[in-house]
Amino acid sequence: MDRVVQEVLTRHGKGGSLVTILKEVQDEHAYLSKDAMIDIARGLSISAGEVYEVATFYSLLSAKPLGENTIRICKSTPCFLKNCEAIVKTVEKELGISINETTTDRKFSLQLTNCIGACDMAPAMMINKKTYGNLSPDKIARILSEYK
Repeated sequence: MDRVVQEVLTRHGKGGSLVTILKEVQDEHAYLSKDAMIDIARGLSISAGEVYEVATFYSLLSAKPLGENTIRICKSTPCFLKNCEAIVKTVEKELGISINETTTDRKFSLQLTNCIGACDMAPAMMINKKTYGNLSPDKIARILSEYK
């Protein structure tokens, strides 16, 4: 069993929240590998299918390797109404990738997500765990330069 998975499972026990366990393993490995999901399923005595369903349902979890910096652009109603599409297009142009892609240098991954809890700052996005709001296309290059 993977060392990180074992540590997380030991800390949470069989009664731990599956989402929390998946998030902690992902934080260490940058994504949830097939082997990690199988180890988690065995450790919790649940099916690997159940673990996979949860891992692929939540937009903050990923079953494929992501870049060093994961950009999640909110597409919920407030962000949509404040033209999040312009933010998406600007980020795509700046990075040379589309939604659900990773740059060739593995520096950035780009995803759309439902709500990031920043409706009061629409349009908004997260880069890793930091939230940026009241976005405009002009702000994107400056924000991305912090991570390049």
